[in-house]
Amino acid sequence: MKSRTMFVVAVPAIAALALALTACSNSHHDPLEKYFLVTPNVKSAYWQEGWAGFNHAAFVMGTGVQSALAGPDTFDPQAEVQEFRTAMTLKPAGILVSGGDAAAMKGPINDAIAKGIPVITVDSDVPDSKRLTFIGTNNYQAGVMGGHVLVERLHGKGEVVVYTTATQENADERLRGYKSVLDGHPQIKIVRTVDVKGDPRIAFDSTVEIVKGKPIPDGFICLVAVACPEVADVLDRNNIQNKVIVAMDTPSDTLDWIKKGRIAATISQKPYTMGQFGILMLDALHHYKLPPLDVNWAQDTHSPFPAFVDTGATLIDQSNLDAFRKSQGASGGGS
Repeated sequence: MKSRTMFVVAVPAIAALALALTACSNSHHDPLEKYFLVTPNVKSAYWQEGWAGFNHAAFVMGTGVQSALAGPDTFDPQAEVQEFRTAMTLKPAGILVSGGDAAAMKGPINDAIAKGIPVITVDSDVPDSKRLTFIGTNNYQAGVMGGHVLVERLHGKGEVVVYTTATQENADERLRGYKSVLDGHPQIKIVRTVDVKGDPRIAFDSTVEIVKGKPIPDGFICLVAVACPEVADVLDRNNIQNKVIVAMDTPSDTLDWIKKGRIAATISQKPYTMGQFGILMLDALHHYKLPPLDVNWAQDTHSPFPAFVDTGATLIDQSNLDAFRKSQGASGGGS
């Protein structure tokens, strides 16, 4: 067993997880071995898909592995912090968490690490914390992807509104990606930023207000999933044509608006993969104990895991929408 432990620590995390995948059906698991997925909105389609990946991997690991989903039923970062702290008291084998508010989640994550509980961030990072690694989309590149669509559809000029959730690190990274593209197109200007606070009603009401003004902006960027279906709905109700909407994620209503031509494109993420890969990494960390967790793994040249695992993203527009939906149906995925 000693030589096997040394092997896992010496190789990159991908190899360690490959070993975990091949061995999990035969591994011994503790009777009370329990992993938590903590999110800022457990009822959202996105996190139901993430939970499906997390839970399925726990099932494949075999008898003895328990999985739990924790968090508020609607977007509420402060309630998520409390759910995280409650999970800590249950002596979990590891916690996978998406930071609804990066600043608020930093302290609880550091407290968990100090207690020897492995914590990995997923989807929305808490980069200033002592979390061990981040698994999710390269959100900066997702913003770059969306920025190129926006520039092409606006023909290099126009006024744009951005919809975001101000507390989420992933949204900030996406906006940085968009701005990196728009820096090369000074005739495209962001004229307003709307913080929807995870609430689609704010996106709807803000867009109603915006379209009453003159002139109506030429483009609408959504850095979070809940916003763009509402934007498209308002524009459609008011018969406002020739506006460019670039969305985030793939809820069914977003895909429907792409089909109708109201949303130009959206960026698809992989929450199922995030959940599945996350629990496998936590399991590897639980069974192949590291030295004290409270060290600077980002600077450690012998760190057993990368600072970031990119789960990938795909641009969806009318050209590949049908194929995307078909593949989602075949895999049972989708959000």
